[in-house]
Amino acid sequence: EDGAVTAYRESSAPKAHASLTAVFIQEMLEERGLNLADCDAVCVSMGPGSYTGLRVGVSTAKGLCFGSGKPLLAVGTLDTLVAQASGDYRYIIPMVDARRMEVYTAVFENGRQITETAPAIIDENSFAEYLEQGPCLFIGDGAGKCADVIRHPDAHFSQCHPKASSM
Repeated sequence: EDGAVTAYRESSAPKAHASLTAVFIQEMLEERGLNLADCDAVCVSMGPGSYTGLRVGVSTAKGLCFGSGKPLLAVGTLDTLVAQASGDYRYIIPMVDARRMEVYTAVFENGRQITETAPAIIDENSFAEYLEQGPCLFIGDGAGKCADVIRHPDAHFSQCHPKASSM
């Protein structure tokens, strides 16, 4: 409300989105004394990410919008991870795990995306052109596995999941 997060739920339970999403929405609306008519819009992650998780989120959001006539806002997962980043870095490189040594990623400079979102196979030379220009933060659930491979003094890693509160 007025630019501040006033209610928030998250769960680290695996494969729980389908059973928790609607419950969390209802709990937060009740906690704030609101109903959907009081909201301006519904916001959802548009990916990249887990197919099932995105499908559950988008289906729930579209259902809420269809029933209420509210607009649907979609925010990229990589944008959300960049919003979570803290520190002084030349580049922020959000990464969503795509299994093995693959990630979905893009490069951001000063909060602006400068490369296309794309899958990448990580090796010791990945992102070398950016690392040579200054400190880079690799952030997201794909960042941790890259720490063992990308060994540059300007490479910094933050293993985390995107948070709805950063959308």
